[in-house]
Amino acid sequence: MQAGSFSSYLANPYGFAIYFVTLWCAACFVISLVSGWFRLASSFRRESDPLGKTRNVGPMFYGVSMRFWTNYNGVIRLSAADDALYLSVFFLFRVGHPPLRVPWGEIQIEKKKFLFQTYVLLTLGNRDRIPMRISKRMARNLGILDQTSANELTLPVISR
Repeated sequence: MQAGSFSSYLANPYGFAIYFVTLWCAACFVISLVSGWFRLASSFRRESDPLGKTRNVGPMFYGVSMRFWTNYNGVIRLSAADDALYLSVFFLFRVGHPPLRVPWGEIQIEKKKFLFQTYVLLTLGNRDRIPMRISKRMARNLGILDQTSANELTLPVISR
Protein backbone atom coordinates (compact mmCIF):
# COMPACT_ATOMS: atom_id res chain seq x y z
CA MET A 1 0.00 0.00 0.00
CA GLN A 2 1.44 3.37 -0.97
CA ALA A 3 1.55 6.34 1.38
CA GLY A 4 -0.92 8.30 -0.73
CA SER A 5 -3.45 5.49 -0.78
CA PHE A 6 -3.19 4.97 2.99
CA SER A 7 -3.86 8.64 3.72
CA SER A 8 -6.82 8.58 1.34
CA TYR A 9 -8.02 5.41 3.10
CA LEU A 10 -7.87 7.24 6.46
CA ALA A 11 -9.62 10.28 4.96
CA ASN A 12 -12.62 8.07 4.23
CA PRO A 13 -14.82 7.92 7.40
CA TYR A 14 -15.36 4.17 7.01
CA GLY A 15 -11.66 3.55 6.44
CA PHE A 16 -10.77 5.56 9.52
CA ALA A 17 -13.36 3.71 11.63
CA ILE A 18 -12.04 0.31 10.49
CA TYR A 19 -8.45 1.40 11.18
CA PHE A 20 -9.33 2.79 14.64
CA VAL A 21 -11.34 -0.27 15.71
CA THR A 22 -8.61 -2.63 14.50
CA LEU A 23 -5.92 -0.68 16.34
CA TRP A 24 -8.06 -0.52 19.50
CA CYS A 25 -8.73 -4.28 19.49
CA ALA A 26 -5.06 -5.07 18.86
CA ALA A 27 -3.96 -2.79 21.73
CA CYS A 28 -6.46 -4.37 24.16
CA PHE A 29 -5.35 -7.86 23.16
CA VAL A 30 -1.64 -7.05 23.55
CA ILE A 31 -2.31 -5.54 27.00
CA SER A 32 -4.10 -8.74 28.04
CA LEU A 33 -1.09 -10.79 26.90
CA VAL A 34 1.43 -8.60 28.71
CA SER A 35 -0.58 -8.31 31.93
CA GLY A 36 -1.22 -12.04 32.24
CA TRP A 37 -5.02 -11.73 31.94
CA PHE A 38 -5.08 -13.84 28.77
CA ARG A 39 -3.09 -16.59 30.49
CA LEU A 40 -5.43 -16.55 33.51
CA ALA A 41 -8.43 -16.79 31.17
CA SER A 42 -7.27 -20.22 30.00
CA SER A 43 -7.78 -21.56 33.54
CA PHE A 44 -10.21 -19.19 35.24
CA ARG A 45 -12.73 -17.99 32.67
CA ARG A 46 -15.94 -17.07 34.50
CA GLU A 47 -18.74 -19.56 33.86
CA SER A 48 -20.97 -18.98 36.87
CA ASP A 49 -22.35 -16.21 39.05
CA PRO A 50 -20.86 -15.44 42.49
CA LEU A 51 -22.04 -17.64 45.35
CA GLY A 52 -23.03 -16.36 48.77
CA LYS A 53 -22.31 -12.92 50.17
CA THR A 54 -20.64 -10.64 47.62
CA ARG A 55 -18.70 -7.38 48.00
CA ASN A 56 -18.17 -5.30 44.86
CA VAL A 57 -15.69 -2.59 44.05
CA GLY A 58 -16.49 -0.71 40.89
CA PRO A 59 -14.07 0.68 38.37
CA MET A 60 -14.02 4.21 39.71
CA PHE A 61 -11.22 5.65 41.86
CA TYR A 62 -9.24 2.45 42.35
CA GLY A 63 -5.93 1.53 40.86
CA VAL A 64 -5.13 -2.02 39.93
CA SER A 65 -1.92 -3.15 38.29
CA MET A 66 -0.88 -6.56 37.12
CA ARG A 67 2.24 -8.14 35.66
CA PHE A 68 4.83 -5.68 34.30
CA TRP A 69 2.91 -2.87 36.05
CA THR A 70 0.15 -2.85 33.43
CA ASN A 71 -2.55 -0.60 34.85
CA TYR A 72 -6.28 -1.23 34.89
CA ASN A 73 -7.09 2.04 36.65
CA GLY A 74 -10.74 2.97 36.27
CA VAL A 75 -11.68 0.05 33.98
CA ILE A 76 -11.72 -3.02 36.25
CA ARG A 77 -14.45 -4.33 38.53
CA LEU A 78 -13.62 -6.73 41.35
CA SER A 79 -16.13 -8.77 43.34
CA ALA A 80 -15.22 -10.88 46.34
CA ALA A 81 -17.71 -13.69 46.98
CA ASP A 82 -17.65 -16.65 49.33
CA ASP A 83 -16.34 -18.94 46.61
CA ALA A 84 -13.94 -16.80 44.54
CA LEU A 85 -12.65 -13.43 43.38
CA TYR A 86 -14.43 -12.22 40.24
CA LEU A 87 -12.72 -9.83 37.81
CA SER A 88 -14.08 -8.06 34.75
CA VAL A 89 -13.19 -5.01 32.70
CA PHE A 90 -15.36 -2.32 31.13
CA PHE A 91 -16.90 -3.61 27.88
CA LEU A 92 -14.88 -1.23 25.65
CA PHE A 93 -11.70 -2.99 26.83
CA ARG A 94 -13.12 -6.54 26.76
CA VAL A 95 -11.10 -7.81 23.75
CA GLY A 96 -8.68 -10.34 25.25
CA HIS A 97 -10.16 -9.76 28.71
CA PRO A 98 -12.98 -12.23 29.36
CA PRO A 99 -14.49 -12.10 32.86
CA LEU A 100 -12.54 -14.24 35.34
CA ARG A 101 -13.43 -16.30 38.40
CA VAL A 102 -10.37 -17.15 40.52
CA PRO A 103 -11.12 -19.47 43.49
CA TRP A 104 -9.68 -18.38 46.83
CA GLY A 105 -7.53 -21.52 46.94
CA GLU A 106 -5.72 -20.21 43.84
CA ILE A 107 -4.87 -16.81 45.38
CA GLN A 108 -2.00 -15.93 47.70
CA ILE A 109 -2.37 -12.64 49.55
CA GLU A 110 0.49 -10.54 50.90
CA LYS A 111 0.76 -7.05 52.34
CA LYS A 112 3.65 -5.14 50.79
CA LYS A 113 5.15 -1.74 51.45
CA PHE A 114 6.66 0.51 48.79
CA LEU A 115 8.08 3.83 49.95
CA PHE A 116 5.35 5.23 52.22
CA GLN A 117 2.42 3.27 50.85
CA THR A 118 1.13 -0.17 51.76
CA TYR A 119 -0.56 -2.23 49.07
CA VAL A 120 -1.87 -5.77 48.81
CA LEU A 121 -0.33 -8.22 46.38
CA LEU A 122 -2.66 -10.93 45.12
CA THR A 123 -0.83 -13.71 43.31
CA LEU A 124 -3.44 -15.27 41.01
CA GLY A 125 -3.17 -18.92 40.08
CA ASN A 126 -0.96 -21.48 41.79
CA ARG A 127 0.48 -22.50 38.43
CA ASP A 128 0.51 -19.17 36.53
CA ARG A 129 1.38 -16.91 39.50
CA ILE A 130 0.21 -13.63 37.94
CA PRO A 131 0.67 -10.68 40.34
CA MET A 132 -2.11 -8.18 40.93
CA ARG A 133 -1.49 -5.14 43.09
CA ILE A 134 -4.43 -3.38 44.73
CA SER A 135 -4.60 -0.68 47.35
CA LYS A 136 -5.05 -1.58 50.98
CA ARG A 137 -8.30 0.41 50.94
CA MET A 138 -9.64 -1.62 48.03
CA ALA A 139 -8.70 -4.88 49.78
CA ARG A 140 -10.47 -3.68 52.93
CA ASN A 141 -13.60 -2.70 50.93
CA LEU A 142 -13.62 -6.16 49.35
CA GLY A 143 -13.33 -7.78 52.79
CA ILE A 144 -10.00 -9.41 52.00
CA LEU A 145 -8.22 -7.87 54.99
CA ASP A 146 -11.07 -8.22 57.50
CA GLN A 147 -10.26 -10.96 59.95
CA THR A 148 -13.87 -12.16 60.07
CA SER A 149 -14.17 -12.15 56.28
CA ALA A 150 -10.80 -13.83 55.94
CA ASN A 151 -11.92 -16.65 58.23
CA GLU A 152 -15.29 -16.83 56.50
CA LEU A 153 -13.68 -17.01 53.06
CA THR A 154 -10.75 -19.12 54.30
CA LEU A 155 -8.27 -16.69 52.80
CA PRO A 156 -4.59 -17.16 53.56
CA VAL A 157 -3.28 -13.71 54.57
CA ILE A 158 0.51 -13.53 54.66
CA SER A 159 2.32 -10.48 56.05
CA ARG A 160 5.90 -9.69 55.19
